[in-house]
Amino acid sequence: MRAVNLVAQAALLVAFPVAAAVVGAVVALVRPPGPRFVAGVQHFAAGVVTAALVGEIMPELQHAHHLGWTVVGFVAGAGLVLALGAYGRRSEAEAEAAKHAKGVMRGAAARAARATIPVGMLAAMVIDLLLDGVLIGLGVRLGATQGIILTIALTLEILFLALSVTGELTDGGLSKGKAALICTGLGLTTAVGAIGGAALLGGVDTSIMAAVLAFGAAALLYLVVEELLVEAHEEKESVTLGAMFFLGFLVIYVLAALGG
Repeated sequence: MRAVNLVAQAALLVAFPVAAAVVGAVVALVRPPGPRFVAGVQHFAAGVVTAALVGEIMPELQHAHHLGWTVVGFVAGAGLVLALGAYGRRSEAEAEAAKHAKGVMRGAAARAARATIPVGMLAAMVIDLLLDGVLIGLGVRLGATQGIILTIALTLEILFLALSVTGELTDGGLSKGKAALICTGLGLTTAVGAIGGAALLGGVDTSIMAAVLAFGAAALLYLVVEELLVEAHEEKESVTLGAMFFLGFLVIYVLAALGG
């Protein structure tokens, strides 16, 4: 019965990031936000994820007292996200080179050649979003507050992932409808990870939980340091943008304090 309740909670929470994927795709197609607005929310999301990592996940790992499993999980998580990052960068470079090569073509042939789906980049995103879903499933196992905080953090991440991916797909020549469908499908992979994670982790031993939690901590750390802040700093830094990071951190800290 407890496993069923966890799955139901995970299904409810993951509806928000799935909806964020749809909203992000629609916004990107109808009225894309300006670069400073995007950078501001990326700073905010980085603060939210950092607070979730520092305030919720790391204390749980310390209380679990499974140092060996924690190290194994963290190393495995770091290795996977670093490999995904390298693969994603290589796929983007290959897609950019192909786009330039096809730029010399003309007419319908050029449009058909450019309208290709970047399979490598999307495959890396599918794995990343499955991991995000598992983190939500893990959150409901930890408790209601932790589940909500992780959901908020990952909803913001997926919202801006959808914004950027939709733009990249349409720039690559895909129709708006296909780009929106692909982003919606990416959002649904998060639901698969959340529901599957809640079902599989419902009754596992605390040592396995520590390993999975450490794995998720590595993924969140990479998200903040190598993705959100790197992209956010492509826009000229200002006091306002920097303040958004601290605001995101403070909001999650207050929510956790009220929930506790």
